[in-house]
Amino acid sequence: MDIRREEAMEMSDDDEEAESPEIKETEESVLVSQTDALKEENNSLRCQLDAYRNEVELLKQEQGRVGREDEPSKDQQLKILQQTLQGMQQHLQKLQEDCERREAELEKAKEEKMQLDKLLERLKEKQELAAGSDREKDSMEAKGQDSGLSNICSKSPEKERLLEKGLHCNPLRLERDALLVGIISTFLHVHPFGASIEYICSYLQRLDSKICTTEVENLMTRLQHTFKQEMNGVGASLEKRWKFCGFEGLKTIT
Repeated sequence: MDIRREEAMEMSDDDEEAESPEIKETEESVLVSQTDALKEENNSLRCQLDAYRNEVELLKQEQGRVGREDEPSKDQQLKILQQTLQGMQQHLQKLQEDCERREAELEKAKEEKMQLDKLLERLKEKQELAAGSDREKDSMEAKGQDSGLSNICSKSPEKERLLEKGLHCNPLRLERDALLVGIISTFLHVHPFGASIEYICSYLQRLDSKICTTEVENLMTRLQHTFKQEMNGVGASLEKRWKFCGFEGLKTIT
């Protein structure tokens, strides 16, 4: 019962607060510890069962030597021990099932983490390739446009777009986007029914108060094979929710 309560508390914590990759690894270590504890309890129960069996055998042997006047009392003790033994066997079977279920959950969590790591690695490689291409292009443009550097700093809309483009080509900016994608993917992975952009941003702002809703929404909108937006509810309760679709998207873009 304690194990089930702990599991319920863990699931409740997963609904209230998203997990970062470090939290995911912590959860796996907790599952491993719980599995080991179940195995130890399993072994302890086996020893107790052997002890009960030995006691039953001794009582059976003793019953054959004792007179008839003691038979009702011995039969009653034997019946109690048999019932206790049966209860222990049922409890042992239940613990074995719990242990197998925990091991299956642990394997599933490891597999999902591997898939997520592969997806993040692919995204990072693509962004690095894009950054290299943009840097090469910007270098060629800079050689032919040295005289226009001061004009880029003006406040005309066209030049502001050029300045914004230069900022997007910054390797630090690309790495920041990759980190955001990883954290958002982990957050949505534990929210299979999706989450609103406000909920996502409120979680991200705990990590970095400078993160704004527009930045996050623009990033997720660009990655159509990683995130998708769906409408939930009816009428006044209609709500836009973002969902993680990276596992399906990976098959689409390969």
